[in-house]
Amino acid sequence: MDLLRNYNLLERFLFLFTYVNDRKFKQEVQGKTILITGASSGIGEKLAYQLASYEVHLILVARREDKLIEIKKIIDKQVAEVSIFCADLRNDEEIGGLIEFLRLLPQGLDTVISNAGKSINRPIVDSLDRNHDFTRTMAINYFAPVRLLLSVIPLLKEKSGQIINISTINALILPIPHWAAYQASKSAFDTWLRSAGPELKVMGITTTSIYLPLVNTPMILPTKAYHNMPAMSTEHVSNIIRKSIYTKKSIYRPWWLIIAQIASVFFRGIFEAVAARRLKKKGR
Repeated sequence: MDLLRNYNLLERFLFLFTYVNDRKFKQEVQGKTILITGASSGIGEKLAYQLASYEVHLILVARREDKLIEIKKIIDKQVAEVSIFCADLRNDEEIGGLIEFLRLLPQGLDTVISNAGKSINRPIVDSLDRNHDFTRTMAINYFAPVRLLLSVIPLLKEKSGQIINISTINALILPIPHWAAYQASKSAFDTWLRSAGPELKVMGITTTSIYLPLVNTPMILPTKAYHNMPAMSTEHVSNIIRKSIYTKKSIYRPWWLIIAQIASVFFRGIFEAVAARRLKKKGR
């Protein structure tokens, strides 16, 4: 799948162009150390490539070491310095190793881009004997970023740093059937960061929550219904992140989010009817 495909007319209407002032961005990131989780594909990979031409130190974290090595080889030919760390953030020992690595960074840590995540679309009746659907999703979408941030807050405080959370509009709309594990976990971390935000601000740490619609990444491939739906490109999302780094705005959300929030209320009954039909069809 081409993750950089051109937008069609509807996508251009939904996903308005994001202008990045390169001078301001370059001035903001010059000499800084930026951590990106979930860096081996999708948004994280694209952002890493977009940062490659700047004088920054990138810390790229993901589970797939082979892909991280491949990305590093490409970026090493440009300006940025790259360090890779292979870790499954759901694993206590591996995230502990990452935290120790970050604490030993000679130049400290300026920016954390919390991008790693897991999506799952499954009816409750199909999860009755799959408690791991929830524990695994909560582990990567909530517990991992909380543990990571609790450990690096002193580093960010020292550098008046920034935390950028790559969230979803699902955290701001009425929950819909089949997405209980995903929406609960994403909403949990979203609430945690918004709650901690005022305290972090006192420490000089900026927080930014980026609420995204559907994004054209490998994560959406298992859900066939998404293949022909409007989706934001990873390049566009990377521009939103880069702009957030120098504007320090606390929130990014699509202009049409209020419409989606209202629609989620009115269409709740339709969602319930569809879920009921599917349940009846399966004889449960």
